[in-house]
Amino acid sequence: MESLFAGMFSPEWFAALSGIILLDLILSGDNAILIALACKNLPEHNRGKAILVGGMGAVGIRIVCTLFATGLLALPYLEFVGGALLLYIAVKLLVDHKGEEKSEAPASFWGAIRTILIADFVMSIDNVLSLAGVANTVPEGKWSLIIVGLLISIPIVLFGAQFFLLLMKKIPALVYAGAALLGFTAAKLMVADKGLGAGLEPYSLFMEVGFVVLVLGLGYWLNHRSKGEAAKES
Repeated sequence: MESLFAGMFSPEWFAALSGIILLDLILSGDNAILIALACKNLPEHNRGKAILVGGMGAVGIRIVCTLFATGLLALPYLEFVGGALLLYIAVKLLVDHKGEEKSEAPASFWGAIRTILIADFVMSIDNVLSLAGVANTVPEGKWSLIIVGLLISIPIVLFGAQFFLLLMKKIPALVYAGAALLGFTAAKLMVADKGLGAGLEPYSLFMEVGFVVLVLGLGYWLNHRSKGEAAKES
């Protein structure tokens, strides 16, 4: 158990945990909307139970996928690929705020659970990769960081995400803060890669700053272009 708790409560550990909590809050908004839509047609006495069972099942899926992804990121070249994917996720976080497709929610308890689990598995790629990526940036305490981060994600997914989604609409800067953190984490991942990291190490500071600027600049440009096209169509 010493290896599990090694590095806990260090400044680097707390910094990484803060990043995980911020990303969990931001990236769990869509999952909370999904759970609410899947349960809205259920009888009143089944809604709370379906939210609890579906939410816990979704977190369980995320735990398994995160542990698997974290192990993969320890292999050569995969941290570099993971960093590239994080850049895509960071930009997507800023520009992919389309309205959810409206479909009839399932009326049965297990139908709602099935909808939550299947859709959450598809939607959780960004959550899983983000958590695994941030955890791999600390020298020690990776597994304790993953366990604590996932435990914290349970109440966030079940209760807090919908509230934060409303707050995020009022304070858009929180979305940009999360995207910037992903860009920074992408650079850290690439530099830590077992195959290419040694060659990238001298450029680590340039990559960290450059990726943050790239994500924020590209996200702003794409949003501005989308608004321009919408204005022309109207």
